[in-house]
Amino acid sequence: MPLTISSASTPPPIGGLHQPGLKGRSDSGYSSPVDSHALGRTGISISEFIFGAGAIGGIGSSPATRGHGLTPDEGNARLDEAYALGITAIDTADAYGGGESERTVGRWLAQSQPAGTLVCTKVGTIVRADGTGGVDLSPAHIERQLAQSTGRLGRVDLYLSHVPDPGTPVQQTLEAFTRARATGKIRAYGVCNVSAALLDEILATADRAGLDRPGWVQNCLSLLARRDEQDVLPLAAAEGLGYTPFSPLAGGVLSDRYLDGAPATPGSRIAVAGDRYYPGMHTQANLDRVAALRVVARRHTVSVSGLALAWLRSHPLVTAPIVSPSKAAQWQAVREALTLDLDEDERAEISAIFS
Repeated sequence: MPLTISSASTPPPIGGLHQPGLKGRSDSGYSSPVDSHALGRTGISISEFIFGAGAIGGIGSSPATRGHGLTPDEGNARLDEAYALGITAIDTADAYGGGESERTVGRWLAQSQPAGTLVCTKVGTIVRADGTGGVDLSPAHIERQLAQSTGRLGRVDLYLSHVPDPGTPVQQTLEAFTRARATGKIRAYGVCNVSAALLDEILATADRAGLDRPGWVQNCLSLLARRDEQDVLPLAAAEGLGYTPFSPLAGGVLSDRYLDGAPATPGSRIAVAGDRYYPGMHTQANLDRVAALRVVARRHTVSVSGLALAWLRSHPLVTAPIVSPSKAAQWQAVREALTLDLDEDERAEISAIFS
C-alpha cells in the first residue's frame, strides 16, 4: 500500500525568488552579514551562498579523481572560512571522495559546533569497488544511506536525490523521502540533476499520491550552462520550488586563469576532471566570451569570477548558488559578488555575451 503523509511545510510566497528582509538571519537565528533566502516552501531559510564540499577527498564521486581536490585539513580550512564569511549551509554527498567529504564535514561540525548551520547531503550515486558506477533510489537504499550519512555527519537537515534512477518507480522514491521527513530524520528533501519533464512527473506523482513534494532543485547553472533557464527554472518558480545551482564557475573556466593562452594548471578541476564533469566548457569559443566578460568586470572593478557569481546571485529565480573554493584566496570572488548588486541593464549586458 502506498505511503500517504501530508507535508508539514508552511508555504511562503514564491520558491526560487529572493525574499527581502531576511538579511543577517539564518533559519536558527544565527546573525551573519550574508543574506538568507527562503528555500522554496520548506519553511527553511538558507544563506545566499552554499559551501560545496564535493572536492574534499577527491573531485566529485569518481574513483578516478580520488586523492585530488582538497585534503581533510584543507577542507576544514575552507569550512572555517565559509562560516566566517557567513555561509551557513554545507552541501555534500554520500559518494563524494569515497565518503571522505561527509566524514570531514561531520568531524568539522562536531569539533566546531557552529551555530545555525544547515547540513545537506545527497543519495543515489553508486560507486562500486571495481570503479564502475550506478544509481539507486530504492527505498531500501535511501534508508540505508541516510543512516550512514547521519552517522558520518551527525545529522542531515536537507536530503537530495543525487541522480535520476530509471529503475525505481518515482512514487517509491518519494515515499522514502516522505517517510524520512515524517519521522524526523530530515527536515526537507530536494532533487538534483533533473529535467523539466522528470520534475513535472515528480510533482504530479507527489500530488496524486499525497506525498511530500520536493522543496528545491539542484541543477547546473552558470553563464556557460544556461539550459535550465528555458524550462526547469520557470517550472520550479511556478511551483514554488527553490533552486540551488552547482558549478557556477564552470570548473573555473569563468575566471581569468585560462585567458591569454594560459594552460590548465596541473591539479585544477579542468585538468583533473574537465572531460568528466565539465564537458564542452574549456573551449576557445567559451574563452573568447570570458575575455569579453573580463572587460565588463574591469569596469566594475571586480574579478571575472566575482562578476559571474554576481550575475548568478542576482538571478531572480535562483535561491543560493553552491560555491567550492579550493584556496583561501578564491573567497575574494564570493566577497565581490556579495557586494555587487547588478541592475537589469547590467544583467542583460552580461547575459548577451553568453547568448
